[in-house]
Amino acid sequence: MHTMWKGSISFGLVNIPIKMFSATEDKDIKMRTLHSECHTPIKYEKVCPHCEKEVEQNDLVKGYEYVKGKYVILSDEELQSLKEEHEDKSVKIIDFVKLDDIDPIYFNRSYFLGPGENGSKAYSLLREALQQSGKIGVAEITIRSKQQLAVVRVYQDCLVMETVHYPDEVRNVKEVPAVPEKAEINEQELNTAMLLIDQLTTEFDPEKYHDDYREAVLNLIEQKVNSEEGTITPQDAAPKTNVVDLMSALQASIEKTKKQEPKTAKPAKQIPSTSGRQDKAETAKSESTGPKKRTTRKKATV
Repeated sequence: MHTMWKGSISFGLVNIPIKMFSATEDKDIKMRTLHSECHTPIKYEKVCPHCEKEVEQNDLVKGYEYVKGKYVILSDEELQSLKEEHEDKSVKIIDFVKLDDIDPIYFNRSYFLGPGENGSKAYSLLREALQQSGKIGVAEITIRSKQQLAVVRVYQDCLVMETVHYPDEVRNVKEVPAVPEKAEINEQELNTAMLLIDQLTTEFDPEKYHDDYREAVLNLIEQKVNSEEGTITPQDAAPKTNVVDLMSALQASIEKTKKQEPKTAKPAKQIPSTSGRQDKAETAKSESTGPKKRTTRKKATV
């Protein structure tokens, strides 16, 4: 598992060296956009619509649009200075609360936290304290130049940090259109709904849930590959040199050598002529009947 970040957890005077790892991964099926004619991946270029020309990376600057069409430019040096000023390689726990006190809408992304060098004892201490108290820690952390709110909790004997949205990042639910006011509900209908909920209530088992659409797309892709419907782009048509399998590498080398072998030049074909055939016939005849008087003939011009 790749280490994303190294730092420490601090609460009070306790400091715990940690390493951070991404706890989740995106399983979406990524597809490329190809040219229908030759199946080459489409290249997207950065073009300035005003100058009508392509721009390079070093021609780009960062700007904030404070009113429509007007920007204030922020240099890389200015942003780097602010980053160094506010970046603190620590998860600073500032409060302890109950997990039920935080609505799931605030949760953003999960990260596993593992102990750093010489941090196992303090790591175990915080884990045990959180488990016995039934509390989670509310913390502040800076990740990729962004200060974030987070919570630290225990998940299967591992400390987990979950980034949390700030209140102003959660939209006002009152802006959702057409949400009905509390209406008078028929008691019989409510009892029926409650009965249905009771019948479908079970313990949460994440292993029973699957992304059926993703699995169907993967099956379709596998069927097309097995039926040799795969395609190859022009730039990938040449044999690859970084073949992993030894036999494939040897076979590729043999095929490559065959293509590079110089071909022996074949003699040019002569256009047959009627007189040529007659000469051959008469020569054969003279050889069978013995020597005869040589006759001088004029060769036909081809």
